[in-house]
Amino acid sequence: MSDLRDLDERKAAILTAVVEEYIETAQPVGSSSVTGAGALAVSSATVRAEMAALESEGYLTQPHTSAGRVPTEKAYRYFVDEVGQGTLNRPDRRQVTDFFKQMQGEIEHMMRDTASLLSNLTNHAAVVIDNTTEAAVIRSVQLVVMAPRVVLAVVVLSTGVVDKYTVEFDTDVTDDEIANLLAIVSPVLVGLQPGEPMKAPTTDNARRNALIERILDSLVATVDADRVYVDGASRVAGSFDAVDSVHRVLTILEQQLVVVNVLTDVLDRGLNVAIGTETGVDRLEDCSVVVAPYEIEGEPVGSIAVLGPTRMHYPQAMAAVAAVSRQLGKRLSEG
Repeated sequence: MSDLRDLDERKAAILTAVVEEYIETAQPVGSSSVTGAGALAVSSATVRAEMAALESEGYLTQPHTSAGRVPTEKAYRYFVDEVGQGTLNRPDRRQVTDFFKQMQGEIEHMMRDTASLLSNLTNHAAVVIDNTTEAAVIRSVQLVVMAPRVVLAVVVLSTGVVDKYTVEFDTDVTDDEIANLLAIVSPVLVGLQPGEPMKAPTTDNARRNALIERILDSLVATVDADRVYVDGASRVAGSFDAVDSVHRVLTILEQQLVVVNVLTDVLDRGLNVAIGTETGVDRLEDCSVVVAPYEIEGEPVGSIAVLGPTRMHYPQAMAAVAAVSRQLGKRLSEG
């Protein structure tokens, strides 16, 4: 966090002006831009001197000798800590309110739509992590033969999650055989929490026991996993100048376990904004993450986040994440 003793009032005002200008233009900021903004009643010479001092203190950097200055990670951290969360404009607030009033359907669709909403609000990649299965129990299980060796398993949770996945077998199975297996495994599973320890039922038939074990192993591994919904990955391409930066970020977004670990780690450190190296991932050194948990009846059950360049509009992104997380939790609590 920033040490307020590092900067006096004038330096702080100049630094804020530089950060805001760079966020808007993505161009190095010169002293004339700062004085032209009219926020400071000082000369360009004074601003240049203060910007030089800010550079020596690690808040600004100068890409080229004749160019203006660019904020560093330290500058963004100071800016976030000082300016804090902004407020959504009226149209965005109305969009969020209307979205959650009309939200309905299976929870997977709700989460995907929420990620899309957040990406549209911020123009960054958005992530929604759903681990509501930790507070759920299995309501029902269905097994349907799709091919001689492929079965579709449909698991309905008490939270409304409908989980669909395929189970592949080494030998052919029949409709009657799967119906018999369902009659055996369903009473064992219904009422259990996903991931809860259970003992696979056994019969006097070795083949049937092997099929039961295969089904249960697949079901537990799938239902107990965090669900990650990403939207707006294509927006990443327009956020970075370097192709390698775009590739690194897209690769991260495709690795769900990494995404979950990054967001969990940021929240565990008591942060809601991680800037550059604060994400703990080398490939995200040019990125920032704004994250917030969402709750069902006061219990955290997941998180939402936006991921974009370090020059993102932090107050607006923080306001969007806060509003969407609050409304999502409220909607899920209502059932």
